[in-house]
Amino acid sequence: MSTPLAALPAVDLTEVLAHSTLQLRLDRKYLVPAPLLPHLLEAMGDTYAALEINSLRTFRYTSTYFDTPDLLTYRQHLQGRRRRFKIRTRTYLDSGECTFEVKLNGARDATDKRRMPYDPARRRDLTPSATDFLWQTLLSAYRMNPPSPLTPTATTSYNRTTLVQRQGTGRVTLDTALVCTAQATRIEANQAWVLLESKSATPDAPADRLLRHLGLRPTKLSKYCLAVAVLYPGATSNPWHRPLRRYFPLPPP
Repeated sequence: MSTPLAALPAVDLTEVLAHSTLQLRLDRKYLVPAPLLPHLLEAMGDTYAALEINSLRTFRYTSTYFDTPDLLTYRQHLQGRRRRFKIRTRTYLDSGECTFEVKLNGARDATDKRRMPYDPARRRDLTPSATDFLWQTLLSAYRMNPPSPLTPTATTSYNRTTLVQRQGTGRVTLDTALVCTAQATRIEANQAWVLLESKSATPDAPADRLLRHLGLRPTKLSKYCLAVAVLYPGATSNPWHRPLRRYFPLPPP
């Protein structure tokens, strides 16, 4: 039986990389009730195509985030600092590819993502080449040195479907089956919700207009901040209390 996702036209990775890399972009995140997703995909059929690689349209991701022992980068996001950033490796489990990434908060809250290829076997480590890349990135963007020491703080694993605007450069990602881990702690997100992210060069893509029509509004959150909030008891998480209550079985202690 055909599903709304299967009914969308396909787009391959080469075309996505050629027309929609969006390393500098505006992001809007939404928590969408899972039962609403089929209707949403149906409504997007005339505007978006689905990324398809080797007959797959949903892919397994894992990201490991690095922070200081006192969670400096998490606290910068909590405080809404203008010069904030996240440091992570991202592994595409279906292809085996991996990147080291620094996500910067740019002008007017745009996201500036800078990355380099990485050895997936080292995805929980900061290699000398990653450290050099981090230094170069923060010095060029913010004229600051990286914090130290940096250790793996949280890992997020999830399934992702990517939709690409058929006319334009915007993208939509749909993340499901989120699991957050740190050392021996493992917490699964509530499967009744889908984390949708609209990424575009302008703040109002077709997906945003459709979501607004359905009564859904963007919310400020990040998977790293949610992961720290649920994995580290006592971590301050006031800005994310509402999505935390929805997205995880119990609110953080």
